[in-house]
Amino acid sequence: MSTTLLIVQILNGLQLGVLLFLIAAGLTLVFGVMDFINLAHGVQYMLGAYLAVMFYGLTGSFVAALVLALLASLGCGLLLEFVVFRHLYDRDHLDQVIATFGIILFLNQGVKLVWGAAPLSLPIPEALSGSVVLMPGLLYPVWRIVIIASGLAAGLVLYGLVAHTRIGMLVRAGATNATMVSALGVDIRRLFMIVFGFGTMLAGFAGIMIAPILSVEPGMGDTILILAFVVIVIGGIGSIRGAFIAALLIGLVDTLGRSFAVDILRLFLAPSPARTVAPALASMLIYLLMAVVLFLRPSGLFPARGR
Repeated sequence: MSTTLLIVQILNGLQLGVLLFLIAAGLTLVFGVMDFINLAHGVQYMLGAYLAVMFYGLTGSFVAALVLALLASLGCGLLLEFVVFRHLYDRDHLDQVIATFGIILFLNQGVKLVWGAAPLSLPIPEALSGSVVLMPGLLYPVWRIVIIASGLAAGLVLYGLVAHTRIGMLVRAGATNATMVSALGVDIRRLFMIVFGFGTMLAGFAGIMIAPILSVEPGMGDTILILAFVVIVIGGIGSIRGAFIAALLIGLVDTLGRSFAVDILRLFLAPSPARTVAPALASMLIYLLMAVVLFLRPSGLFPARGR
């Protein structure tokens, strides 16, 4: 286990963590404020990536593609909220799960019809396409650092909005007791729409930022949605602080576990069994972490007050 590899994998873990936070932040607000299980949140991540590829092809500018894709992600989210989701708020969770799973199937097939089934790619901006020397012998891609920095910046902005604005006050109150907030005269449907739209835009932003690194393909949001749900369970439903800390924790545990599980198990097992057991154990680490957290703190690490 070299120091260079450890530093690289820590940075990769932070990158995964901030992407998970961008997705989980909107998901935990929707779940916490609206008590709405939205399995289709991952497709907003996918749509953000596809929209960025489309707008880059039309404009040739990454910045223009970023702005237009964010606006389009927001528009798609609000359209889905108006046409489908607002009719499900008063239904039970099983109806919400079935309906939003149907949205996943519909949109996954929709992107195949519009953009095809073949993977697409988004070029990294030329000014950010190189590597930076972090220490002698250690180069790290600039774009990955940009992802980490932009995710942390988005987290700070989101914290400021939630903690220091009137809308944020209503969101925090809604996460604690939405019925009471509505009884005090707040237009809860409008609040729901704002929260939902902002959440989908954050998920779209995550898709845009990862598109230059990963292939843009149908279903790319399905796997990361599972990780996002693990984040909000560990962090606490309705808690932005919990989502942020849990996302970074999961990103580091998953990345470091997959990278060093074999080396660690070799301390206790022979090399051959260690190579056999390590991949299976590494893939289970975040779920074991979730089980431990739920055993010790059933409401998560930082649940919203009143939960």
